[in-house]
Amino acid sequence: MITINVDPIAFTIGVIEIRWYGIMITLTVLTLILWTLHEVRRGANFSYDVVFNAALIGIPFGLVFSRLLHVIDRWDYFRHNLSQIPGTNDLTIYGAVLGAALGVWVYSKFSTFKFGYFADVMTPGIILAQAIGKIGCTLNGCDYGIKTSFPGAVIYTHSNSLAPIGVAIHPAQVYEIVYNLIVFVVLLKLRGRFKPDGSLFLIYLSLYSLWRILISFLREGTPFIFGLQQAQFIGIVVLALAVFRLVSRTQWVTPEDKNNPKM
Repeated sequence: MITINVDPIAFTIGVIEIRWYGIMITLTVLTLILWTLHEVRRGANFSYDVVFNAALIGIPFGLVFSRLLHVIDRWDYFRHNLSQIPGTNDLTIYGAVLGAALGVWVYSKFSTFKFGYFADVMTPGIILAQAIGKIGCTLNGCDYGIKTSFPGAVIYTHSNSLAPIGVAIHPAQVYEIVYNLIVFVVLLKLRGRFKPDGSLFLIYLSLYSLWRILISFLREGTPFIFGLQQAQFIGIVVLALAVFRLVSRTQWVTPEDKNNPKM
């Protein structure tokens, strides 16, 4: 068993509590922005201005959608506490990713860059950023797993933790960190191997959706529909749409295709 006795509150400024979760979420956003800027330096076909503008639009969209899905997931509570909806700080990764993607897609309609190409460039950075964000979840105690006698289980002991205190549970957050890093490497290997643009982003959505469907069986959660948690239901929908799109349109790019200027 592994004991985690980290205070989720990193420090305070007056009455304001700064949590490790918030710090890691900030690093998550910075990681994705810096990744995309690095890709511009490597020759990506869009400008630094596009990256910054996309961030200014995508981040608010991601926050709104992330909190919206959290409210929907906890509707049994929030329908009796409507006044607390604007103040909730809980986020869902699906809402953040899908909301930000929607915001950038809207922005692309008023700009000259292509959303599919932009999404493919960002994709490895997205999953890398998620791995960093999960470190915050690990320290915070949120997204914790179910009870287990597994030797690699974790036990949270700090009173400020969001996980059950003194209970051996699956380190679901750590599982996801490892999985995200593996997918990050896979996506790096697959860059430029598929057409049309947007295919790598669809592969990411497929792999991550499959993970969320499976890991939710080891995580505490509230049944949403058909006995499934919200993340599982959304995962099934996104996985089905992404796989259908991949099967119907995506093609493998051979070395000959890359050297063909008409491709």
